[in-house]
Amino acid sequence: MPRRYDPERRQRIIDAAIRVVGEKGIAGLSHRSVAAEADVPLGSTTYHFATLDDLLVAALCQANEGFAKVLDASEVLADADGDLAAGLARILGEWLGGDRPGVELEYELYLAALRRPALRPVAAQWTEETAARLATRTDPVTARALLALMDGICLQVLLTGGSYDEGYAREVLKRVIP
Repeated sequence: MPRRYDPERRQRIIDAAIRVVGEKGIAGLSHRSVAAEADVPLGSTTYHFATLDDLLVAALCQANEGFAKVLDASEVLADADGDLAAGLARILGEWLGGDRPGVELEYELYLAALRRPALRPVAAQWTEETAARLATRTDPVTARALLALMDGICLQVLLTGGSYDEGYAREVLKRVIP
């Protein structure tokens, strides 16, 4: 039987992996669960992604785009005279208030790098790229401090189930900016 050309299959597998992790967590991810979710043969998942870590790397790369898209779509970094703390606090609120399951998934994949060394370069790249974006409005050290603070605020909101307090975020971000 001739092979069917399916140029979108790899992307469907990544999308399916993201859905599986979103529903079952990383512990529920397997080639079999992703193949079922993507409605592809099991061999397709292992053809495109030899290991689960390879699949998680692809999923993390795609999930990492969430906050970057929100940040890039805003005018906060382009407005040299604008209130950076207020703008970043607003962006965090938009991101956390938007696709909450997507934010949770992004952090779950990001934190998976603690136990899965293959994910560390992707997490490090996201950190470097985001800090570089922030450094367009401040110095590199402050940019990394802002990123660490924003990560902390987001994690506290996600882990406690609390609501996001934009005023608090604005105030603490302002304290970091010289």
